[in-house]
Amino acid sequence: MAEFPLPPGSILGILGGGQLGRMLAQAAARLGFDVAVLERDADSPAGRVAAHTIVGPYTDDAALRALAAVASVATYEFENVPAASVLALGAMGVEVAPGPEALAVAQDRVAEKQFLNANGAPTVAFQAAATPEEAVAAAQAMGAPVLMKTRREGYDGKGQRWVEHAADAARIFAELGSVPVILEAPADFVRELSIIAARGRDGATAVYPLAENHHEGGILRRSLAPALVSPALADQAERIAARILGGLGYVGVVGIELFELADGRLLVNEIAPRVHNTGHWTQDGCEVDQFEQHIRAVAGWPLGPTTPHARVEMLNLLGDEVDAWERLSHEPDTRIHLYGKRDAKPGRKMGHVNRVKAL
Repeated sequence: MAEFPLPPGSILGILGGGQLGRMLAQAAARLGFDVAVLERDADSPAGRVAAHTIVGPYTDDAALRALAAVASVATYEFENVPAASVLALGAMGVEVAPGPEALAVAQDRVAEKQFLNANGAPTVAFQAAATPEEAVAAAQAMGAPVLMKTRREGYDGKGQRWVEHAADAARIFAELGSVPVILEAPADFVRELSIIAARGRDGATAVYPLAENHHEGGILRRSLAPALVSPALADQAERIAARILGGLGYVGVVGIELFELADGRLLVNEIAPRVHNTGHWTQDGCEVDQFEQHIRAVAGWPLGPTTPHARVEMLNLLGDEVDAWERLSHEPDTRIHLYGKRDAKPGRKMGHVNRVKAL
């Protein structure tokens, strides 16, 4: 097992080769680390900026052994990495951070809600269902409309449907693949917020200012940060983050999506045990961004300052919006972050821009 803090020159493993892995690899390189990416695609965005690329499924024993042979410690860029792969790497002597408990909680929406409520992080009311009959009964008990989501996988609006009438629940259950689901009561929120927080190996924590987020079609369109919030609301969010980090014995950066209610209370929508789209503003708005912070935590370094030095509007570039790079490059207050993806499919996150303003 690795000894911490890891010295520069060590190799960090990343499970996943998408844009988050790419930006993590870039941050690691700034700190003097090399990165080994395990990814099914030989031409992945992260693989093209990493020192090593191991091509194979995340569950492939030979690929995992190849990663374990070079990496001192590993992390992952998205929460749908199989938990068995994390456990396998641990058995091979490579610790993965965040740990398997965080992954297990984030991979099951029912387990996530149960964990959050047990740790003083309130959520909307919910019920689980594994059959069409249970889905109908849950919708009747809760009172439609309710939001039905698959318990596992699904992101950016995928794997979920609104149930407007309880009688529709069986049909929607089938449309979602007849897999176990969670039914959630609607949140009467005034806006969506998020907080990015980190916990180091020594138990120290750091939080970034809240971001205000706007979604379209289930996909994040833009974030504004630091959000204009009262000190009381910021304190409430920080207490929620501390409970989540402590409850999981967490190491690394976590993204926590929040609903602000009209009475000033915050509800947790979901957590992501990784760097997060709503934290991209930190790249140009804070002393140490979320990607470097995650690498620092995983490598056992002290956490960096989260002080903002600018106000930022982060805008996702979806599909062929990335073709506006030349026009955007002429905007003096705009910082462009492109992911190097080959195909600009509709709705696909191809990059983002941070528009930087004075605080």
